[in-house]
Amino acid sequence: MRFFVTNKRAGKNPASHLALAIALAAGTAVSMVAVAEPAYAQKKKKKKKEEEPKAEYSKEFIAAYQPLQEIVNAEGNDTTGAAALIPGMLALTNSADEKMVAGNAIYNIGIKSDDRARQLEGMKLMLSSGKVQADQIGRFNFISYQLANSAGDFPAARTYLQAAIDANFTTTNVTADSMRIAMSESYFSEGNNQGGLDYLSQAIAQRKAAGLAVDESWYRRGLSVAYNNQIQPDVYDFVIGWIEDYSSQDNWRDAINIARNLGTFNQPEMLDLMRLGYRLDTFSGKQEYIEYVDAADPRRLPKEVETVIENGYATGRASRDDIFLADSLSTAKSRIASDRADLPALERDARGSSAGLRTVVAAGDAFLSYGQPAKAAEFYAKSLTVPGVDTAQVLTRLGIAQADTGDYGAAQETFAKVEGKRAAIARLWAAYAAEKAAPPAPAVVPALPAAPAGVAADAAS
Repeated sequence: MRFFVTNKRAGKNPASHLALAIALAAGTAVSMVAVAEPAYAQKKKKKKKEEEPKAEYSKEFIAAYQPLQEIVNAEGNDTTGAAALIPGMLALTNSADEKMVAGNAIYNIGIKSDDRARQLEGMKLMLSSGKVQADQIGRFNFISYQLANSAGDFPAARTYLQAAIDANFTTTNVTADSMRIAMSESYFSEGNNQGGLDYLSQAIAQRKAAGLAVDESWYRRGLSVAYNNQIQPDVYDFVIGWIEDYSSQDNWRDAINIARNLGTFNQPEMLDLMRLGYRLDTFSGKQEYIEYVDAADPRRLPKEVETVIENGYATGRASRDDIFLADSLSTAKSRIASDRADLPALERDARGSSAGLRTVVAAGDAFLSYGQPAKAAEFYAKSLTVPGVDTAQVLTRLGIAQADTGDYGAAQETFAKVEGKRAAIARLWAAYAAEKAAPPAPAVVPALPAAPAGVAADAAS
């Protein structure tokens, strides 16, 4: 979100004091915040209560201040000569009160001359004085943030913005959440993408810890920056949070495609990623079916290939005239009968005490592809105890088998153990398992209409 400073000229004040004109990006009207008067003006006032502290201004400061005051209070926007007077006034500015009115004058000179650097100079001086009213500190810091941000001084802008947040500053159109987004955007504008992602992640975590909803735009913004700059694993942090809070077929499709595009996956990894997309029914065209079939290979997993291609045909997402799919389906169908006939022997051999790693893993793969996840999980678990196992691959497929049996808790624990380039795939699968494990929303039973007046409900009828 971008915030802009709207410059408006401070009008002439008939009184002897200045008023600070503050225009917020929120579109609110100019707000006039009165500041203390110089000593020479106070003398014209009635005597105040003894306990009320008097403003402290030296005669030298007043003499240097008055010419600037006249420029600010004059009609029009002519600030000729103002810049030359400022250094002399600042040299005589010592007390907190002097800093406040000096900063006020400098800020308003900046307003009249449309000089944002001068406006920020004035704001800095006022904030440093300690004389800004407590209920205006957030407002002054927010405007300072706007000015520093427009000048490209992002570190200073963030300091002011954080002070505004800490002071609980808000307006109708400027919320605490929008300021947090602005903070992350400051990092992005500076080119510090990691800093912006870290801040945005922390803001999301804080809202979740407080039991508050996270706006979908927060996830999308972090995801966009992380994806476009290929920042990992941050991109998956935002992906997982996004699909957890905003699960939909379209969002899941995007999440899987992000992994496809960012990952340098070989066929075994791509197979397990496409398996997730298939279970979530995110395929939208024949290309996804082609990738799935290519990774599965009709010679190795004929039944799974047949099932996937037939689904593509049935849904109309894959055309029957695609040569690759047609040839793959033909190959798969020609092998299914013999492949299925070999399953009992493969199961027996894999359970043997002397079974080799290749046999045990092959049994897991075969039974997973034939829709028998319990047996697949048994063999994958066994293969993890055999030296030389591809731990990441087997853990991924063990988690898939566990999820297919409905043991979602065990699946999440298994996916959490996956490391290396498969970690991203496992995180997506874990999110899928968590979503499946979540209890369904309770059915909403409509209330019975109220009985007409004077008619008693008869529970026995």
